[in-house]
Amino acid sequence: MKVLITGSNGFIAKNLRVTLKKMPQIEIFLYDKEDSLEYLESLIKEADFIFHLAGVNRPKKSDEFYEGNVNFTQIIVDILKKYNKKIPILLSSSTQVGNGSDYAKSKEEAENIIQKYSIDNDVPCFIYRLPNVFGKWSKPNYNSVIATWCYNITRDIDIEVNNRDTLLKLVYIGDVVHAFIRHLYLNQSKEIFYEVDVVYEKTLGEIEKLLYMFKESRENLLIPNIAKGFERVLYATYLSFLPKDRFSYKLNGHEDARGTFYEILKTLDSGQLGISTTKPGVTRGNHYHNTKNEKFLVIKGEALIELRDIFSKEIIQYHVNGNDLEIVEMIPGYTHNISNIGNEEMVLLIWANENYDPKKPDTNYIEV
Repeated sequence: MKVLITGSNGFIAKNLRVTLKKMPQIEIFLYDKEDSLEYLESLIKEADFIFHLAGVNRPKKSDEFYEGNVNFTQIIVDILKKYNKKIPILLSSSTQVGNGSDYAKSKEEAENIIQKYSIDNDVPCFIYRLPNVFGKWSKPNYNSVIATWCYNITRDIDIEVNNRDTLLKLVYIGDVVHAFIRHLYLNQSKEIFYEVDVVYEKTLGEIEKLLYMFKESRENLLIPNIAKGFERVLYATYLSFLPKDRFSYKLNGHEDARGTFYEILKTLDSGQLGISTTKPGVTRGNHYHNTKNEKFLVIKGEALIELRDIFSKEIIQYHVNGNDLEIVEMIPGYTHNISNIGNEEMVLLIWANENYDPKKPDTNYIEV
């Protein structure tokens, strides 16, 4: 199948392109505003499907809305008519249709052109009135408030929030691309207007709070729940805006005669991760927890881990090393320690089910 994408260097188009490239039997034709109309005609002659994503959002003059959104759409339809081609068109429109602005009016006129083409030629077409779209490769001060805020916050630039209670409807670029691509293969109906399946409703205040939590997580190491939902896709978007010289950040650790300890990451509901180094011959620990539990994983060197029920004299031992990875559980009510029994520095990865609270450490000293 030969697929034409107009506005091929735009935010949505870039994300669509990279997904289509991974699909077998899809040949992609790209058309952008710098290309000639003669080139457009040559592509349309060969195309089997058109993703019409080209459009004008923020022109200097209002006439450009109609030139870019209406006239260009009519040009596409006229070329199809010239060659008697009847192929599907998917148009990206906007939920702003109906608000009376020149942008909205131009988008609605473009919709009408596509609808007429669909009816006159009995060919399926698809119109998406998209709300705010966000995700990687979006442009700050152009595509969405999220793009602008991500750009500013990752560069320590203040953001403007007029009303934190303003509610936005948002769709993530990955969900938009998935919705678009399914029309290449699904049986088509007589419907022409479609929506993206997943729509988020968030206030400006909620978005602002999350973005600053992402920023501050490099200092306090506390990351929100980013495994699913809006937080997951917003965090991916935020990371995509990091300047190239800010991909990394330093950890602040603790060092003493025994070695070092660094907290790596803290979560809201799944504890924290840390890493320690221990010098040869040194023992750490000799304490128990009432409720806290930990997992120890030696990733370098050799170690002896010992545990003892505080009401028993029996000592349980585990010999572990970085060449044969083995997790040892620290059981509540068992005092435990870990000794470096090798000749090199021992490195230990530690997960705890709760974040360390110096006011309630749940750490009780007893020799194993």
